[in-house]
Amino acid sequence: MAVAGDETESASTGEMSGYQICTPTSSLPQGVVMAGSPGSLHSPPHVADETTRKRQLRLMKNREAARECRRKKKEYVKCLENRVAVLENQNRTLIEELKALKDIYCHKVE
Repeated sequence: MAVAGDETESASTGEMSGYQICTPTSSLPQGVVMAGSPGSLHSPPHVADETTRKRQLRLMKNREAARECRRKKKEYVKCLENRVAVLENQNRTLIEELKALKDIYCHKVE
């Protein structure tokens, strides 16, 4: 019986890690060992399903991130608009105060 590498069948557990022995009924010559674990091989539909699932998940996360970004941008713009309104009011008040002080100063000089 041919075994690849240093991998051997464990007598106590009955398991073989990572390698399979090719049987004489296969298309390969007798004694050729096939590498790879049975769980690591995926059928093409499974790979396609997994790829589609990952893509859908990525798109969903991207949509959520874009929605959150737009919400934050709206909030930021609204905050800036409020600040502009406050500063415009403050500027108007200061202009009126300046006019009043000029009137008082001009009347005292005359």
